[in-house]
Amino acid sequence: MEADARLRRAGLFAVRTLAVVACYFLAGRLGLLRRLEVDGAVVTPIWPPTGVAVAALLLHGLRMWPGIAIGALAVVCSIDPPQADVIGTVAGNTAAPVCACLLLRAVGFRTDLGRLRDGLALVFLGALGAMLISSTAGTGLLVLTGKLEAGGFWAVWLAWWVGDAMGVLIVTPALLLVVGARARPDLRRWKEALALSLIGCAALLVATRSDLSVLFVVYPMLIWAALRFRFAGSLLCALFASVMTTVAATEGAGPFRHLSHVEVMVKLQAFNGTTALTALLLSAVITEQYRTRQSVEHACEELAEVLDRLSVGETRQDRLSPARHPPA
Repeated sequence: MEADARLRRAGLFAVRTLAVVACYFLAGRLGLLRRLEVDGAVVTPIWPPTGVAVAALLLHGLRMWPGIAIGALAVVCSIDPPQADVIGTVAGNTAAPVCACLLLRAVGFRTDLGRLRDGLALVFLGALGAMLISSTAGTGLLVLTGKLEAGGFWAVWLAWWVGDAMGVLIVTPALLLVVGARARPDLRRWKEALALSLIGCAALLVATRSDLSVLFVVYPMLIWAALRFRFAGSLLCALFASVMTTVAATEGAGPFRHLSHVEVMVKLQAFNGTTALTALLLSAVITEQYRTRQSVEHACEELAEVLDRLSVGETRQDRLSPARHPPA
């Protein structure tokens, strides 16, 4: 029996590891479809594999790190022939998500993102903090191997760091939401969801394809989605907005026309960052308030039931007690 249990656990671990490798590789190839060049180095505005890696570690534990390492190696080898600096790059891309998972666990992070503190922890510890490891290791190796001049270190480092952080901010919450979803969607509001989708698509097309700088029109859609559909609506809206804006930026269309690569990167990452932060933190606040209200309502219902039982008990006691007669 113990041997069979061990065999099943080993098989399950192998399947999960292969799934992480496949998802990491596919996310990496997807991220490479839209790339920008900063001081001669190719960077991606959003690097989805970091989000896949952090979500895998949070859901299945730190033992998933071999899948992340193998996936990172496969992505790096698919870009250029293997060289001496591959090991350092893979180590940095593996260490950053592992560090993110350890930091989030240390502060009691919950994968349901139902508290404001969970959203803040994911932003500042999981994304902005831990991704310093991968960006520093990767950019440092480019300088040490002569692929990047020392003067271009900070520009490439910033682009690398923000790209990895955006992967965590945008992809990780979406994966946690999909995996942790248990309740069925409320189909009674499908008309409102359809209206939000159509208006959001129209607003994004105007914002990303017009020469006018009207990217701010996305934020009312985010607020609407967060208020009415909480995480499911706001995260999907933020993900779609980031993808559409990234496509426009890499094509040099709309508000990104006639901008240099550095200016495009700064403008794009400022938009993606504020969009992800708005969706994540606003949804966390609304969800926390919603759950607090549910707890209060549940407590009130329990208190009402207790009072009803007490009143019924007192009534029965009065009926069973002998009648008191006045003294003669």
